[in-house]
Amino acid sequence: MRLRVEFTTEPFDLDEAPAHALAAREVIEAAELDEVDVGPFGNTAEGGADVVLTAVDALLRKSLEAGATRISLQVNVVGEGEQ
Repeated sequence: MRLRVEFTTEPFDLDEAPAHALAAREVIEAAELDEVDVGPFGNTAEGGADVVLTAVDALLRKSLEAGATRISLQVNVVGEGEQ
């Protein structure tokens, strides 16, 4: 099974990336995901279910430890042929 996760961490800071956003980015970029798109207002990653779920667990833990007060995420099953 393939999964796609979309997530944001808060609070936002438009002047520089906060520590919780950097922690989330590090987790996602270090995971063995097939696709990663990191942006200022939202992030997307895709890969096998085990890899995505492990990355989500680490993302939640590390972002909260780094000061996130809210993490919004959505996980979708990606069907064959869907991108």
